[in-house]
Amino acid sequence: MNFFVLLLHLSIIVAPLCTAMRVAVTGTTAQSYCNTIYQGLLGRQVVERLSKKNVKVNALLRHPIDNSASPSIDKDATSPEVALYLSQLPGVTMIAGDATDLASCKQLVENCDAIIAAHGPVKPPPIQSIFRLLPESDPVHSRSVNYVAVQNLIEAAKESKTCKRIVRVTGKGEEPTAFFTVLINMLGNMAKAWNYEGEQLLRTSGVDYTIIRPGVMGRDDIPTNKVRNLADNGGDLKVTAVTHSQIAELCCDCLDYSNAAKSTLTAMNVEEGSGEDSYAPLLAKVKPDTREYPATLLAEHKQGARNGAAILAAFFAVIVSVVIAVLESISMFLLGIFHSH
Repeated sequence: MNFFVLLLHLSIIVAPLCTAMRVAVTGTTAQSYCNTIYQGLLGRQVVERLSKKNVKVNALLRHPIDNSASPSIDKDATSPEVALYLSQLPGVTMIAGDATDLASCKQLVENCDAIIAAHGPVKPPPIQSIFRLLPESDPVHSRSVNYVAVQNLIEAAKESKTCKRIVRVTGKGEEPTAFFTVLINMLGNMAKAWNYEGEQLLRTSGVDYTIIRPGVMGRDDIPTNKVRNLADNGGDLKVTAVTHSQIAELCCDCLDYSNAAKSTLTAMNVEEGSGEDSYAPLLAKVKPDTREYPATLLAEHKQGARNGAAILAAFFAVIVSVVIAVLESISMFLLGIFHSH
């Protein structure tokens, strides 16, 4: 009898720990431009994976649900199709709002244990970005999405009585003069620059965070057998292609590892057979950040983008001058032929 009484007492103690986790997720439907590829493809897979793990989800939705749409999360599915599909998953609650709006973030995070921030800015017209025609205060600018939205999520998490972790997907951005960093900053309203500044908000927030810097997401035809690799402390790894499914897996799984709190993880793939089949053994070894990150790299990023724009302008100037010279030569040649007759 005493044995059963002991079991009853243990069940009372453990019961609260078995309460289903609830996770807030951003970047679930919109096709966005942040990590060189559409970021909405990641968020939708995060929501689906969490639902399959019986984790309750608050998914942020910027557009009303259209019940006349055909539910789908295919790569080419529209935002209404994705929203309807996700809304029908077990345990998923769609929350109307925008990550750039603080009130929306507070509503999203209510009663949640963690946040997975998979959102990113929409791809702007190249001319608009190169010549900085969009104000940084605009809700679709990279500053609003990669910095202000992170700021909002941090504030919402702090105000919440339950939210203890923020998982944020960013990208490599500590080398402001690197070719692809300059290119993305030039063509993406300084997306890399503001991603890094958003990272720094998390590192100095006092909230437990896991920052994930993935490789290039997009291709689904890459090997996935024993290829996963991680570097903690923001370690540098060779940039490779990774799938949205892999990074969605990492976003969800890292919540199970308390040692992954306050860590910056670089996630790339290695040669098939030399990595891991899952992130579990890699996450088990993760340690919190120990190195000192630059407080800000904004000025360096902006200077790199300006230099890149100047080089691009000089290149086009040379091309135009060559074309003009060729056209002049052709016209002189034709005039010579005309006068000779």
